Amino acid sequence: MKMEDIAKLAGVSKSAVSFAFSGKPGISPETRERILQIAQESGYLPRAKSPSIDHTVKSLTFLVISNSGIVLEQFYQQPFFRELIQFIEERCRTKGYSLLFSSIDMEFLERDIRMVAEEKKSNGVVLLGTNLNREQIADIANKLQSPLVVLDTCFDTLPIHFVEINNFMGAYQAGTHLCEIGHTDIGYIESNVRIHNFEERKRGFTSAIQEHGREILITHRFSVAPTILSSQDSLKAQLLAFLKEGHRLPTALFCECDYIAISAMKTVQELGYQIPDDVSIIGFDNISEAVIISPELTTVHVEKQRMAYLAVDLLIESIELEQSAGTKIKVDTHFIERLSSRANYTSKD
Repeated sequence: MKMEDIAKLAGVSKSAVSFAFSGKPGISPETRERILQIAQESGYLPRAKSPSIDHTVKSLTFLVISNSGIVLEQFYQQPFFRELIQFIEERCRTKGYSLLFSSIDMEFLERDIRMVAEEKKSNGVVLLGTNLNREQIADIANKLQSPLVVLDTCFDTLPIHFVEINNFMGAYQAGTHLCEIGHTDIGYIESNVRIHNFEERKRGFTSAIQEHGREILITHRFSVAPTILSSQDSLKAQLLAFLKEGHRLPTALFCECDYIAISAMKTVQELGYQIPDDVSIIGFDNISEAVIISPELTTVHVEKQRMAYLAVDLLIESIELEQSAGTKIKVDTHFIERLSSRANYTSKD
């Protein structure tokens, strides 16, 4: 049986079958599952034709473990990850490598990681680690047994290559900026899904404001979903309850990512407040939408191109020079002041 036969049985194109086998985005989960089920029932094993790497074609795999928290099933449509993928593909082409995609649902992690490991489709793997914990990364690395770089997180005790954002630095820059322009009544909006990056941002921001003799009161901490760009009823309810208790809206809000910041801007505006006249809002990531929203978002710029290039270069070095010692790379950020924040002249020390 050939790939064309599988396509006919599934009622899809040959390219859709290819997407299903490679893990590339472009087809729905239902279609992918149907194709793989038909292939299994028909005894068709695509890896049997090429049980090992074709050394005439150099390739890397971008491996994503999706869930419903941070890295969604349509991760390639999320601004931050979309930009990362673009730069990874760009660097691969420059280095003479093609880029394959493999996406796994967190629910089927154990089963599907074994499948990826057995297929050995590429020379090495760039693993998106944003939503993964230490144990999951260690288990994936152990099962893959191939050159690996983990992107967008870091665990110092694992003997693995990591390339991450200097999250502490970025949030520290944001906190320092707010204090230096006179804000003393500062609020913090965090993600209700906790990952390594957000914990580091919280540490960095807290450190900055403490150095300036300030603190974030427990009443000034709010929690929302991290992947919604529209206003959120849950945040609106939290803010209304906060105001009902007799508090005034903080003069500034730091948000753990741009998604949260943009959502907060829309929510606050719906409550009748002006940005930045009534409240300054700062995000983190500098996604493309940061300059589309009105007013344009003050944020922390993440060097996504630099991170992508470093990850690809480090992986290729591991493949071609057979480097085994793990390397940890932390890429610095820089602060971008736009129109969603301003000095607070009424509460300077």
